[in-house]
Amino acid sequence: MDASLDLSRWRETPRGVNYRRWTMVSTGLRQLFRTRLFKILLAAGWGGGVALAALGYLFSQSVTSGGWVETMAVYLGPRAQALSSALAGFVLLYPDICIGGWFTLIFWAHSYLALVISLVAMTAMVPRLVTRDRATNALTVYLSRPLTSADYLIGKLGMIVGVLAVLWTGPLLFGWLLSVVFAPNTDFIVYSFSPLLHALWFHGIALVSLAAIALGVSALSRTSRNTTILWIGLWLIMGTVAKPPSAPTWLRRASFTHDLNEVRQGILRLDTALITAGESLPLLDRRFAQNLTAGGRKAEAVDFDGALASLGAFVALSSFVFLRRLRPE
Repeated sequence: MDASLDLSRWRETPRGVNYRRWTMVSTGLRQLFRTRLFKILLAAGWGGGVALAALGYLFSQSVTSGGWVETMAVYLGPRAQALSSALAGFVLLYPDICIGGWFTLIFWAHSYLALVISLVAMTAMVPRLVTRDRATNALTVYLSRPLTSADYLIGKLGMIVGVLAVLWTGPLLFGWLLSVVFAPNTDFIVYSFSPLLHALWFHGIALVSLAAIALGVSALSRTSRNTTILWIGLWLIMGTVAKPPSAPTWLRRASFTHDLNEVRQGILRLDTALITAGESLPLLDRRFAQNLTAGGRKAEAVDFDGALASLGAFVALSSFVFLRRLRPE
């Protein structure tokens, strides 16, 4: 049976350029989150958000008057009651140090988990960005119309932003909101908000850096194997080489993971929180206060400006490589 060729005019309403871009983003995200690896990463990322919320909730209920620590202390004797009263008194007299310091600590710990999860996700995602499109010559079809280079770039960036939003931004905001919703007073909202902004600031820098580097690496090769090896080399091998204290400065800056760690230290300022707590709180145990101060000294960023400049160089170089490869072959 012969099929008739319909040459009638297209009568459907055009969807527009934003629909094309959203189609690229949504299709890519659906394909990623159907895989077993991304389901595991999703569970790990939101498990970190739940842990963050639990730590914030336990702290707020522990150090406030009428909390579970004070209730339990009644059954443990006068010494325990005095200790619980002292903890509540510290929060009442030094809310900025106690509450701000605690949330700085848990945001700092969460950033480690979120960054590792994001790097693992990028390892599986990098070959899906540009490499496969070049290998199958799909890039030529995409850029010949109806997609432009800007559409293609926005679509791929949208995939990366979507993955990091689900694995990092969402759990971070969920954990903070859940911890302050059940807080006994507004002090926990006020004094945890600044650490939250610092955590989001570091997240933004990490997102821009990882997105640019991932796109650049994905555009370098036409085979998924080579792209994955190159990404793992930049992440794990360079990170290991730059880790020893005796490594020269230029070699340390050549590792984007080392640069991100330095930027984390400089933005989240765990060192300031620990040093301030050790020097300002009237702690009875002098050794504990000295340990807090010493821990803060070790957590100081030693090359923040250099690390930030190196990340900027990574972004510029990766963007140059990506844009050079973003053409029909």
